[in-house]
Amino acid sequence: PAGTPKLELLLPGVNTVILIASSLVIHQADTAIKKNDVKGLQLWFGITALMGIVFLGGQLYEYSHLEFGLRTNLFASTFYVLTGFHGLHVTVGVLLILSVLWRSMKPEHYGTNNHFGVEAAEIYWHFVDVIWIILFILLYLL
Repeated sequence: PAGTPKLELLLPGVNTVILIASSLVIHQADTAIKKNDVKGLQLWFGITALMGIVFLGGQLYEYSHLEFGLRTNLFASTFYVLTGFHGLHVTVGVLLILSVLWRSMKPEHYGTNNHFGVEAAEIYWHFVDVIWIILFILLYLL
């Protein structure tokens, strides 16, 4: 809308690449545990959690440098609500990933025949990624 500064694309674009790449990384964890590779699961889940935290840091940095506030206009309010709720879901995803990572420290908790928690976290993470792709297109590209 008129009066709303144009959004920068570089940081959100980098954040988008990080989030999409994290979907590939978390899938490696699922592949590892299906081969009974708990160390591989831990490595890939740790990297995914770190990528999620970096995404959140990028979002906070963007918020602190935007030229509009929550109450500037309808677009600004919508922008903060949509990206804020997405950030909340990313935070929940990171906590879920970290909880699976924590539980994987218990010997034989996850393995070839017992990996529901790993798959549930992976599916949730993919959901968060798909929602971000939609938000990125709607808010930054259109």
